[in-house]
Amino acid sequence: MDLPESSVPRRVGLVDREELVRVIEQSLYSLGYRRAAAALEAESGVPLYPPEHDRLLLDVMAGQWDACVETVRSVAGVGDADRAVAEFLLWRGHYLELLGAGGDAGLRRAREVLRRRISPLGVDRRCVHWLACAMVSCEGAVAPETVIKWRISVFLDLVEVLPPWFHVPTGRLEHLVESAVTKQVASCIYHNLPDEITLFEDHKCHEQHIPSECAQILCGHNNEVWFVRFSNNGDYLASSSSDCTAIIWKVEKDDTLTKKHCLQGHHKPISFVAWSPNDRMLLTCGTGESLKLWNVDTGECNLKFQGSVDYIISSCAWFPNSEKIVCASSEPGSSPNRIFTCDLEGQELEVWAGDRIPKVSELAVTPDGRHLIFVSCNDIWIRELPKGREWRFREKQAISSLSLSGDGQSFIVNLSSQEIHLWEINESSTVPEKFKGHKQEKFVIRSCFGGSNSLFIASGSEDSQLQVIF
Repeated sequence: MDLPESSVPRRVGLVDREELVRVIEQSLYSLGYRRAAAALEAESGVPLYPPEHDRLLLDVMAGQWDACVETVRSVAGVGDADRAVAEFLLWRGHYLELLGAGGDAGLRRAREVLRRRISPLGVDRRCVHWLACAMVSCEGAVAPETVIKWRISVFLDLVEVLPPWFHVPTGRLEHLVESAVTKQVASCIYHNLPDEITLFEDHKCHEQHIPSECAQILCGHNNEVWFVRFSNNGDYLASSSSDCTAIIWKVEKDDTLTKKHCLQGHHKPISFVAWSPNDRMLLTCGTGESLKLWNVDTGECNLKFQGSVDYIISSCAWFPNSEKIVCASSEPGSSPNRIFTCDLEGQELEVWAGDRIPKVSELAVTPDGRHLIFVSCNDIWIRELPKGREWRFREKQAISSLSLSGDGQSFIVNLSSQEIHLWEINESSTVPEKFKGHKQEKFVIRSCFGGSNSLFIASGSEDSQLQVIF
């Protein structure tokens, strides 16, 4: 049985019934369901727009400017400043139409509108000055054939300064739903699967969504594995070892991994690998050796980076375009440390060298290419690119590794004190978040971000445990 309208509560919880109906109507119209929206207006008795809205629209399109002003003044909830802006928009519209009409009569009327209607409003004097200059230059004057289009734009500008109840913002329902879902996902500590979001129930991931069982053991190296990293698209895994080889593993459709290429050519243990942003190339860094660039598809070495001096590359990173890399190197003897960029032909592009350049153990470039981060002993250096400011964070303990978040907004460092520190990439950041739990005494532990949107930190440990920190 249908309830009489008077018995339907005006407000349910925090939600006003009429506001909800109007938001739904606006969404239906924007989705193209015009008959459904009209039917909802008729059945609910709640129109999408209030009477003042339709009256103002008709008056603007008819050029009834005095009537428009009266309607604006009758709208509740409009402050004096917004009301003055709304009236300015109306009289400016009329003024520019009069300039466009031309003739002495049009200019006289325009002058009267400027003097009697616009100037007393007390709006920004620069706007009034511009309109006065337009009387000579005719800049902005509205030609008679474009009046209809111009009045539509005047009306759309008007509703932006009037209260939201006057004109429901476009996409309001979608925005509310998106905000609610985003908040639920942000508060879900186990969120790890970005595709598993539905509107049919509140979002909540379970602990089982975080991998906790060994799915596969990869056998291919003949000695200790020193470094592993998935490609950016998740289709490959690269591993490097003290056996002087690196292996590219392919992730199959059933999520198992198979060996694609074994990269041979280094004569010393490989301590570091780096995927190009487009995942077509892989850099390998041998201990005390030059850098090698590999083709992921063929497994062939495309280039051995050999500089003009006998330097030892300690770390490297890609720029976002996959066409340039940055390296940190130290050189035998008393030669200074260096940070340099080069293209994929091995040609050096920029070099930072000198006594003030520290011996860098690891570096990274943010995904937007705007910041270079490098660590040395206890110090974290951040340099704006290409030639911007530089600042430093200092840790109390030695830093053993660096890992950048997927969005490039933060990074973590592992310390010899068996702590993980999370820093934000901005100059005002002074105190990091600190995490404990893993064991690190003899080996280098490379903690990293994981999950959807880098929502958790994963860390190995010398006690054979894997720590996942939310």
